[in-house]
Amino acid sequence: MPPAPDPAPPPPPASSALTLTATVAIQSLVSMSLLTLPAIAPVISNVLDMPTAYVGVYIALAYLGAMAASLLSGSATRRYGAIRASQAGMVMCALGLTLCTMASIPIMAIGALLVGLGYGPITPASSHLLARTTPAHRMSFVFSIKQTGVPLGGVLAGLIVPGLAQWSGWQAAFLIVAAANLACALAIQPLRPALDADQNPQQKLSAGNGLIGPLKLVFSQRSLAVLAGVSFLFSITQLSLTSYLVTFLNQDLGMDLIAAGFILAVSQAAGVGGRLLWGYLSDHYFGPVKTLGGLSALVVLCALSTPLLQAVDSNLIVLMVLCLFGGCALGWNGVYLAEVARQAPAGQASVATGGTLAMTFLGVVVGPPIFGWIASLSGSYGFAYATLTAPAGICLLLLWRYRAAFAR
Repeated sequence: MPPAPDPAPPPPPASSALTLTATVAIQSLVSMSLLTLPAIAPVISNVLDMPTAYVGVYIALAYLGAMAASLLSGSATRRYGAIRASQAGMVMCALGLTLCTMASIPIMAIGALLVGLGYGPITPASSHLLARTTPAHRMSFVFSIKQTGVPLGGVLAGLIVPGLAQWSGWQAAFLIVAAANLACALAIQPLRPALDADQNPQQKLSAGNGLIGPLKLVFSQRSLAVLAGVSFLFSITQLSLTSYLVTFLNQDLGMDLIAAGFILAVSQAAGVGGRLLWGYLSDHYFGPVKTLGGLSALVVLCALSTPLLQAVDSNLIVLMVLCLFGGCALGWNGVYLAEVARQAPAGQASVATGGTLAMTFLGVVVGPPIFGWIASLSGSYGFAYATLTAPAGICLLLLWRYRAAFAR
């Protein structure tokens, strides 16, 4: 009887730097996908003959899809692997963007849902990868580096999409971003054998438990529940700033679309720097609770300053204020996600991340539409920005009231 063949050797482990690079690239592209329409909202508004305030409805629909996908992604990541879950997300984003090229409100609504379904699994999948490979004392900074993909996507959307819409048409802009997602999904395939080596084909997929289980985990632990509430409030501010900034600059301040897109890109770039800075300060000096509390206070100041920009005759001052706003309103995610991973039970980082992200996405579902409604009633996007002091202030109070829950 011939001897049994030797088992295949396990795939070599991927380097932590390569893993981080891949997760940043994936996050950047799905973020760009989500912000493609808001970056050219005035153009889409003219095509569909509807108010620009309705961009909040598009964002809300996208995040409804993202909320459901994030809850289901924990078990899907463990069954199929984090890379496979990320590839599926990027393909879904590409499909949604393609549907958005049809000048039909119902079809674009379906496209928004599909983009959201693609966006939802990305952060839990990357948290699964990074929680396994990152030392505890570096988690805030490493997760912040990964989360720079969100404002980087905004930078790409602000710099590239308005120009594409002007030079080759708005539909071509959507299709080019869709193609970039598909190209990235193919490019990360060689990483799958190493990074998805821990997949468990026996992991059950249950829609009922998949949707409820992560929320039960989050709300059974005070620290995770507080983080979920904080993310709900911060996301209202972040997506209201990002979704309506081009419209605010175009309609309230009279800037053309290219200039407004440039300022959107710069404010998103400030968010990249902010995520790195706040992650470093959290790890080395202040800790996550004080860092998030300080960001809440800064967001209050920025929100109060934004409506005053209409009286300022200097684009430099406008740029400086919105850079600070972007650096703070977009800078919290890495610190928050690292603390979720720290507070989660062992091996449950992706599940806890999915549960807290559901609350993050809920903030996006309710926040931008309410923001758009306030702007429509008041006739001023600047006034609507001032109202963002409310969620930021509540966030500060929550962190102070329950600061003892984070001692571990």
